Amino acid sequence: MTAFNVVRFRVKPGNAEAFIEAHRNMRPTLKGFISGSLVRTGDQTFCMVGEWRNFQSIVNSRPQMTSMLDQVRGFLEDLGGDLGVTDPISGESLVKFGPPKKVAKKAAKKAAKKSSAKRGGAKKRAVKRTKGKPVARKSAPKKRKR
Repeated sequence: MTAFNVVRFRVKPGNAEAFIEAHRNMRPTLKGFISGSLVRTGDQTFCMVGEWRNFQSIVNSRPQMTSMLDQVRGFLEDLGGDLGVTDPISGESLVKFGPPKKVAKKAAKKAAKKSSAKRGGAKKRAVKRTKGKPVARKSAPKKRKR
């Protein structure tokens, strides 16, 4: 079952851009890691959201994640309340949300149209040659949406 970990951070004043850049340069190779996002939640506050194949993958990767944290620890401020510089939580996904089917269909159709246009398929005008001279054909009238 898919699992997630979320880690909350607060950076020291003036360290936000360096913290972000350090994350841009990280290339995690953690077994079971699917993807992650660094989210800015305020001027000096961030959270990291990681998606994993299962909860055990998170558990197994904790030593490597601690090593990654060590790369940015100098940019971080203590959160207080005996937390230290991070506030981590993790668990298994119970419910997955997505766009309604109608919205997903429209997005897929729009992406297909965009892809076709990049290849020149739908946007190219048909050209008819008459006696060596190109002549543009008239396109069929567009259907109106109701």
